[in-house]
Parts: sequence; structure tokens; C-alpha cells
Amino acid sequence: MAAIVKQNSELIAKRWAKALMELAAENEGISKEDILDDLKEVSENINSSKELAEAINNPSISVEEKQIALCKLFQSKLMPIVYNFIIALNLKRRINIIDVIAQEFEKELEEMKNIVRVKVTSAIEINDDKKNEIKNKISEKLQKNAIIDWNIDANIIAGLVFNINETIMDNSIKHKLENLSKNIIKG
Repeated sequence: MAAIVKQNSELIAKRWAKALMELAAENEGISKEDILDDLKEVSENINSSKELAEAINNPSISVEEKQIALCKLFQSKLMPIVYNFIIALNLKRRINIIDVIAQEFEKELEEMKNIVRVKVTSAIEINDDKKNEIKNKISEKLQKNAIIDWNIDANIIAGLVFNINETIMDNSIKHKLENLSKNIIKG
């Protein structure tokens, strides 16, 4: 059940993020990076205050009361496009997913800038020259600018595991041994 709610929130957040991106695209003078910064600021302010987070997520507090609090907190601090956006979110009772919307907006921005995030796991520390070589190969294959999150997991024995947009390519020795074991059992 929780997974369905999370997935639904992500889908709704993606729609809101896309709408904000389209709105920002109509106004060429507005920096999408500044919009992202403001969204993150709102999310961080809400999440850093237990009382504010509880008020925002409390369905018994009226939209009007939340509107007053949001106005006092953010009207003079945010770009007008972002302020109006969070007011619209509140009116549609979606302000509680602002953190997910900020994440989805960042993904939209990265997609627009031709950036892809890749998680690479190796069994041992990789030297900087090899990391650059791997990064360049990934960027070339995907025809995108790759931002790599490097991880070490000795359990994979050797090789690399790539996670690109939740698609996993496992070239580890552990994975190959598991496949070999399955094939031997099948006989």
C-alpha cells in the first residue's frame, strides 16, 4: 500500500514539476536553476520545522490557514513564479509533496540539459584516471553528460554494476557466478 501511495505521489509530483517547467519556459528571463533553488528552499524550510511540517500535512488545518502561513513565510523570499506555484499547490492540497516536486523538477532540468545520473558500484576503489575513462565511455554511449555517483561494495567481488534511471546493468563477478550456479542447477 505504501509503495502505491509513493508511486502515486511521484506521478502527481512529476505532473506539477512538468507544468512549472513549461511555465518557466514561457518566460525566457526566468532561470530554471533559481526556480529549483527556491523549490528546495521551501522544501527545506518545511522539513526543518517540525511544527510547520505537521501543519502542512494536517488535513484538519484549513487551506486558508495554510495559505496565511505560506504567505508570511515565503512571499518576500521567493521568485513570484515559485510563490504563486506554492500557493496553487496549497489550493489544490498538494503542498505536502513539495519535496517530491522539487526532485522531479530537478530531473526535468537535468533532462533538458542532457544530463544523466549514473550510480557505479565497484568492488574496490577506482583511480581517478579510470573513473574519467568510465565516465567518458558512459557519456559517449548515452550521448549525455554523465554525473557519476561512485560506490564501493566488496560483495560484488570484481567488475562494475551500473544503475541508470533504475535500470541495472550488472557486470560483476558475483552476478556471473550466480548465473552460472543457476545454470548448473537447471542442468
